[in-house]
Amino acid sequence: MHTTSIPRSILLALAFLATGAAADPDAPSPAQRTLLPSESSGDSSAYLSGRFAASQLEFGRAGDYFLQALAAAPLDQELVTQAFLACLDGGRPEAIELAKRLPGNQTAQLLLAGVEAKAGNWAAAERRFQAIPPEGLNQVLQPLLLAWSQQGAGQTDLALATLAPYVQGQHLQSVYALHAALIADLAGRNTEAAQFYQLAQAEPGTLNLRSAEMLASWEMRQGRADEALEIFRKLAATADEMAIALPDLSAAASLPVISQATDGIAETYLALAAALRQQDASDSALLLIRLALNLKPNFTAARLLLAEIMEASKRPDAALATLAAVDPSDPLISIVRLRRAALTEALGKTDDAIRMLEQIAKDYPSSPLPYAQEGDLLRAKNRYGQAVTAYDRAIDRVSVPTRATWVLFYARGVAYERSHQWSEAEADLKRALELSPDQPYVLNYLGYSWADQGINLDQARQMIQRAAELRPNDGAITDSMGWVELREGHTEAAVSALERAAELMPEDPTINGHLGDAYWQAGRKREAEFQWRRALALNPEPEDAAKLEAKLHQSPSPDAMVPVKADGVMAQ
Repeated sequence: MHTTSIPRSILLALAFLATGAAADPDAPSPAQRTLLPSESSGDSSAYLSGRFAASQLEFGRAGDYFLQALAAAPLDQELVTQAFLACLDGGRPEAIELAKRLPGNQTAQLLLAGVEAKAGNWAAAERRFQAIPPEGLNQVLQPLLLAWSQQGAGQTDLALATLAPYVQGQHLQSVYALHAALIADLAGRNTEAAQFYQLAQAEPGTLNLRSAEMLASWEMRQGRADEALEIFRKLAATADEMAIALPDLSAAASLPVISQATDGIAETYLALAAALRQQDASDSALLLIRLALNLKPNFTAARLLLAEIMEASKRPDAALATLAAVDPSDPLISIVRLRRAALTEALGKTDDAIRMLEQIAKDYPSSPLPYAQEGDLLRAKNRYGQAVTAYDRAIDRVSVPTRATWVLFYARGVAYERSHQWSEAEADLKRALELSPDQPYVLNYLGYSWADQGINLDQARQMIQRAAELRPNDGAITDSMGWVELREGHTEAAVSALERAAELMPEDPTINGHLGDAYWQAGRKREAEFQWRRALALNPEPEDAAKLEAKLHQSPSPDAMVPVKADGVMAQ
C-alpha cells in the first residue's frame, strides 16, 4: 500500500509510540504518584521469555509471560509498559486495563481515547488527544485526531476549522484535505466536501488504495460512475494486484467509506502506519495498526498491512491468522485470498497453495493474477515446465498486452530458459522488452543469456550497461557486467566488476562462483578455488553445484570454465 511519505527527519525524531510522556488530563499529580522501581523485579525468567517472544513478534506468548512477571511485581512500571505493548500488539483485551496504569505513555493514552470515542464520550476523547504534546509525528497526527473527535461530537464547523491551517500550502496537504472532505461528506455538507475532495487530488502521486476508495465512493454517490471507475483504473495501472479487485471495489463504491467518526480516526492511524512502514519503522507501524483495529476490527486494509509486516518478519503463520478474520463479502477479498495463498506456500504447503490459486482462478475467470502467482510459485520450486503452463494460462487471459503485462512474458521467458527451451525464452524476453523497453531485469537477463552463449556480444553489453545505469547497486546486474567483460577477454575489468557484485550480494552462490571463474582466468588459481568452495557452501542448486565440483576436481583450463547462470530474476 502506498501513501504519502512523512519526511525522514520527522520520522527519525519521533518514536513516540513505545515511550514518551503525555499529559493525561485525568492523571494524578507527580506528588500523588507512588515511586516505582525502574527495573524488573518480578519473575525474571518470565520477563526474559516475554522479551524474547516479543522480539520474535509472538505477541500472544509475550503477553502471557509479561503478565506472569507482572503478577509477581505489580508495581513495576517497566513490566506494566512491556505487558501493555505486548497485549496491544497481540490484540488482547488486557491492554485497556494496563493502559489505565500508564498515564505517561502516549500509546496508552491513544488507546484510551479510542475507548472513549467508541463509547461516544467525545469530549473525553478530545481531551486525551489534546493532551498529547504536538511534537514530532504528533504534529501530523494530532490535528486529524482532534478534528475527528470534534466531528464525533457533532461540531463540524470546529472540526473543519481545526484542519483549515493544514489544508493549503502545507506538506501533506492532500492528507488533511482528504480528511476534511470525509468530515464534510459525513456531515452531509456536499459543497464543501466537493472542494476538499478536489484539493485532495491536487498533489501528484497521492493515489493509493484507501484514497482511491474514498474518491471513487464520492464520485459514484454523486452519479458520476465513469469518473469513479477511472479512479480505480488509475490505481490498477500503478498497482497491478488491484486489478482483480476492481469489480468488487466498483460495486462497493456506492456506499460511503466512512460511516462514523471512529472510522476516520482508524483511517488516520492506518495512513501514518503505512508511511512508517515505508520508512522501515515497523514497530511503530504495528502499534498504530492495532489502534486502528481496536476502533474498526473489520478494517481489511489495516489487516493487509499488518499481514505484510508479519510476513516480512518471518511470521507467515501470524500473517495468515490476521487475514483469516476477513469477511468473504469484503471488496478486497480477492486480494486477501491471493495473499493467503502466498502465505500458505511460505508455510511449506505448496500443494495447498496451488489448490487455493486454482480456485481463485475459477472464481475470477478474467484475471491473469492467480495463474501468474501460481507460475511464480512453481518457478521458485524449480518446476519450470509446470510454471510455463501456468504462465500460458495467465497470458491467455490478457486480451491486449500492455506495458503493464511485460512481467508475464519475462517470467515465462525465465521459465522457458530454465527448462532449456531457449528459442521460446528469447521470444518472450524480446516481447517483454517491446512492451516495456527499459526494464532492467529483462535487459539483464537477455543480455546475459546472449553473452553466456557468446552471441550478440555488442548488443548484450549495451543491454547490461543500460540495466546497470537503471540499477547501479543490483548485484545480479553487476555480475552480468563482469561476465560479459570476461567473455570479451577483459579479465581485469571482469574481476573488478565481479568483486563489486560479491560485495553487493556476498551470500549468493552464483556470484561467488563467477568470481572464482574470473580469478582463474586471471591466473589467481588459489583464490579461484577458494571462491568455488565458498559458492558450494552457500547451497547452490544441484545442477550448479555439480559444475562447481567439476571445476574443483578436474582443474580444467580457463577456457573450459562455464559459469553458472545468473538470472537477476525479480522476487514476485
